[in-house]
Amino acid sequence: MATLPPLAERMRPRSLDSYIGQKHLVGPNAVLRNAISNKNIPSMIFWGPPGVGKTTLAFIISNSLHRPFFSLSAINSGVKDIRDVIDKAQAVQISGGEQPILFIDEIHRFSKSQQDSLLGAVEKGLVTLIGATTENPSFEVISALLSRCQVYILKPIEKEDLIQLVDTAIQEDEVLKSKNIQIKEYEALLRLSGGDARKLLNLLELVSNSEEIQSKAVDNELVLKLVQQNLALYDKSGEQHYDIISAFIKSIRGSDPNAGVYWLARMIEGGEDPKFIARRLLILASEDIGNANPNALLLANNCFQAVSVIGWPESRIILSQTVTYLASSAKSNAAYEAVNDAQALVRRTGDLPVPLHLRNAPTKLMENIGYGKDYKYSHSYTGNFIEQEFLPEQISGTKLYDPGDNQSENKLREKLRANWKGKYKY
Repeated sequence: MATLPPLAERMRPRSLDSYIGQKHLVGPNAVLRNAISNKNIPSMIFWGPPGVGKTTLAFIISNSLHRPFFSLSAINSGVKDIRDVIDKAQAVQISGGEQPILFIDEIHRFSKSQQDSLLGAVEKGLVTLIGATTENPSFEVISALLSRCQVYILKPIEKEDLIQLVDTAIQEDEVLKSKNIQIKEYEALLRLSGGDARKLLNLLELVSNSEEIQSKAVDNELVLKLVQQNLALYDKSGEQHYDIISAFIKSIRGSDPNAGVYWLARMIEGGEDPKFIARRLLILASEDIGNANPNALLLANNCFQAVSVIGWPESRIILSQTVTYLASSAKSNAAYEAVNDAQALVRRTGDLPVPLHLRNAPTKLMENIGYGKDYKYSHSYTGNFIEQEFLPEQISGTKLYDPGDNQSENKLREKLRANWKGKYKY
């Protein structure tokens, strides 16, 4: 007996009418559906979380337009593979065929040189490029290629659509139909899948292969029992992705370098994108350390630049250095709280007018009506400071930045107290 393809592949939609989710793109009169109907699609990039139908949508577009379809994965394809596909696409057009579609999964993993190798083919119209990415294309796709593509954002699939997907699989798949599966509770299936339709179908298939479903309805307890032993230690596209990055950040914030480097190792072993980790460290360096140690942001930024150039496996060393340094550093969220308080103040008070003495006076009229009058140029005074009000009159005297209790910011507090006696007297 021939081996059947996985349930997720057996249930892959073949047309827009059977495609689940993304109504904003492929629903009635939606932008992408109209482009497909008019047979006039641009090169495009699908940006969205795993399992929301990026690859499937690319297949459907190709089928709907009757175009040749070439597919590459950025994980295991190089410049030579790209050139080979472009040569094949060119041969198709020379022979009078339709313009091929070139689908590249995980295009964010392509290096600059690999992305550069696509430019000519896209510019000359040899292929219509469809790229899929889980990462923000503004950061991961070179600007020359990005400017030639329309970016479509795919949203997480709604709970109702995921339940419909399960029910449809049970009713229509030839294998599952014969098992008379009864779903009593969906929550565990949905939670374990993390909203990933492909993973949801894989879980359903795993559960359906158990003999226990022949004697009882599928409930949350049964799903957890059957699936628990098959859960991976780390799944960069599922719920543990978010749990582990949360533990990672909280360990560093809590000044524990041992836990920080442990959770880093979990992500390394799980194949996490090093740039994703480095970006989170950049945010943490300001949010949780800030002016308690300004060097933290410098190191985190250098870390991000370094891993962008180097990649695995050597990036693990740079990330480990940064993690242990940030975890061991003094902590302060004063800058983070300051901007939060400032934004809340702006929302509360609205667009307050800029004080006249702070306004620029490029014309004589503006000068005559008081723009810039009484402004004091700080560098003309001892210590490059002279006390004056820089806030709108209605919120004059407000203190938003309250330095943290650490060696570096205590020095800042003393300096501020010396200058702004009223605001920083305590």
